Amino acid sequence: MAAPIDRSTRRLIAAFRYAFRGIGHLVHTQRNFQIHLLIGAIAVSLGVVLRIDRWEWLVLTLTIGLVLAAEGFNTAVEAVVDLVTREHHPLARIAKDVAAGTVLLCAITAVVVGVLLFGPRLWKLLTLLMT
Repeated sequence: MAAPIDRSTRRLIAAFRYAFRGIGHLVHTQRNFQIHLLIGAIAVSLGVVLRIDRWEWLVLTLTIGLVLAAEGFNTAVEAVVDLVTREHHPLARIAKDVAAGTVLLCAITAVVVGVLLFGPRLWKLLTLLMT
């Protein structure tokens, strides 16, 4: 018979279950998260095809994670604000706008990273195909 699982281990397992449930919610209900996930998958595929090096993988992975995490926080902020009030309130608007703006900043950063990582390689490939 297996040893019983102690309380702290049960709490840890529950915490992971809640976290995966949250990720599942993002994947299944949040269109913008789905779009960012698709773009991230395309970027990873491009990284494989273009054979980016270890440091570039690090930058790409962190950038994709940053955008997805920002989208998750944005969704959480929107849910909490909607829970507190459905009325138009200046503070509710600020909270939602700042959260959305943060996602936009992360997405713009991701585009810049993508151009810096993939631009020279794609340009080189394009010039080879044109000659």
